[in-house]
Amino acid sequence: MTTLDLNADMGEAYGAYSFGEDPALLESVTSASIACGFHAGDFTVMERAVRAACSRGVRIGAHPGYPDRYGFGRRPQVYSPSELCAMIVYQVGALDAIARFCGARVAYIKLHGALYHAVSYHEAAARAVLDGVMRAFPEVAFVAPCNSPFLQWAQAMGCVAEAEWFADRQIEADGSLTPRTHSDAMIADVKLAVTRIVRATRDGVMVARTGEEVPVRGETVCVHGDGPGAGAMTRELRAGLEAAGIRVAAPAR
Repeated sequence: MTTLDLNADMGEAYGAYSFGEDPALLESVTSASIACGFHAGDFTVMERAVRAACSRGVRIGAHPGYPDRYGFGRRPQVYSPSELCAMIVYQVGALDAIARFCGARVAYIKLHGALYHAVSYHEAAARAVLDGVMRAFPEVAFVAPCNSPFLQWAQAMGCVAEAEWFADRQIEADGSLTPRTHSDAMIADVKLAVTRIVRATRDGVMVARTGEEVPVRGETVCVHGDGPGAGAMTRELRAGLEAAGIRVAAPAR
């Protein structure tokens, strides 16, 4: 039976500000990508998110981003490869310490927003980050965009990397995510999202925004936790995948 992991970004509240649909998301996801305090989240939010994920048997991932709360980590920033490496190790280290305090561990790293793209498609940055993370957290996997060169760079360096696609995002003909500046970058239609991911999982094909059929492969599918109706989408997506005979579970490592 084909197996697919279902992940969502969460733990993105901070201080007195609530954000996202974490309780609803945890009813359906098998992996939780928890913000590490830079683009969102804080020490108490991280601890609550880790404990909530553990209570549901959900795999814990670190979701580090740029230090840019105002732009929610989605605006490009300029840092050297060594600075990116230190930035990511710093954030993963914080969540890893909280996870260990709660009797858990960080199983994977998934970068957030503009940082996700800056590292996944630029070799010098990717290799610096991979080298640093493998030394600091040798057992942790990376989640990266399907069809991105990061997957090959990680494999060549001996790091486990999981290919990811998105239920709520359109893609371009080259397999990259449609930039959010496009009015149709996001997919809000739950039935369409389910149909796309079931076909991608079964047939290895996804239709691009401009109509081309793009070969894809993925081990995990994401729903953005800050999107409206994210909890409902994850619930319907899991039900649709299971109805299609696809097992929804985190990777066994």
